[in-house]
Amino acid sequence: MQKTASLWVLTLAEVAGMSLWFTSSAVLGSLSAETGIGAAAQAALASAVQAGFVLGALVIAFTGLADRFDARRVFAVSAIIAAAATASLLLLPGGQWSGLTILCAVISRGVAGAALAGVYPVGMRLAAAWGVKDRGFLVGLLVGALTLGSALPHLVALGGGSDWRFTVMVTSLVAALGGGAVLSTGLGPHFGRLGRFHPRALSVVWRDSRLRRAYLGYFGHMWELYAMWAWLGVALAAGFAQQMAQTEAAHIAGVTVFVAITAGGAACLIGGRIADRYGKAEVTIAAMGLSATMALATATALALSAPVSVTVVCAVIWGFAVIPDSPQFSAIVADVAPPELTGSLLTLQTALGFLLTALTVQASPTVAAAIGWPATLALLAVGPILGVFAMLQLRLDLRA
Repeated sequence: MQKTASLWVLTLAEVAGMSLWFTSSAVLGSLSAETGIGAAAQAALASAVQAGFVLGALVIAFTGLADRFDARRVFAVSAIIAAAATASLLLLPGGQWSGLTILCAVISRGVAGAALAGVYPVGMRLAAAWGVKDRGFLVGLLVGALTLGSALPHLVALGGGSDWRFTVMVTSLVAALGGGAVLSTGLGPHFGRLGRFHPRALSVVWRDSRLRRAYLGYFGHMWELYAMWAWLGVALAAGFAQQMAQTEAAHIAGVTVFVAITAGGAACLIGGRIADRYGKAEVTIAAMGLSATMALATATALALSAPVSVTVVCAVIWGFAVIPDSPQFSAIVADVAPPELTGSLLTLQTALGFLLTALTVQASPTVAAAIGWPATLALLAVGPILGVFAMLQLRLDLRA
């Protein structure tokens, strides 16, 4: 009973906390219309979260914070800090933003990202501690919550219309409440804790081929994931605008992104059940193969100005396939890592993966300006294709 109740609270808290990630991306249209910020500033707001997350995750990993202290308190404090940093956007002046105001906004998003490093990987750490045989599903549940949380600001933005402050206010409030709720949960029976920690302990990643290949597969997955989530709506809106009014194109694109990301949340649960029965590496291989295929299909549909319905279907299937492998990379790390280092190794994995996403998220609009959005989306397929090869080798290691 305690397991079920704790997981429910933890899942809802993860949805609430991770809704902060794409809050600025979800309101870029109305925000830029009011403040006059250009493409470079928009990209900086989007990538500042990733950059902050990487910094925060590295600090947590190399201090052993998630393994030395009560992970529930780490989660709660981190969520509240991220909420406060996001809400600080409401204090910025209205009208055209100056360079200093833009810098303050970017810093606030960076602080939010750094704090979210204590929400996402620490949440996976808490979930993984509740089981071994069903660990694929448990971690999938948390990543599904992350996915739903990533989609949530797009839904809130649709309800708030052109008022970007409404979205910021709602996501900040629910994130703070979710963080506080985690303090009421229990700790799973497989939660190991360190008495002392030294960063040298993390070198096990390079000595254990299973961990190393799980990391490499995760990097291939992350090459694609956040760039797709951050810029798919922009790419679709640009493509649809060639066939309809710009306002209608933006609306359909926004709804499509919400549905696509939400579909990925459901896929995490399905993938988790399949992984526990047939193998975690097998799920990552299948998901990355389908994701790469649908990235190319979506890019082709946009390039050929295919009917909007065709492009929407391709994008939604892509959204379904792009994320269910993510929890299985983490579940594999939790399976093979020393129990007392699980939190640090999961955090290090996400830190390095998000360092890669910071580059792809920042580079995508620049690349798109040079070669167009269809070709840019096609390039995202490179990551999962390479990831498949790493996981094929890992599958052999696990079977051995």
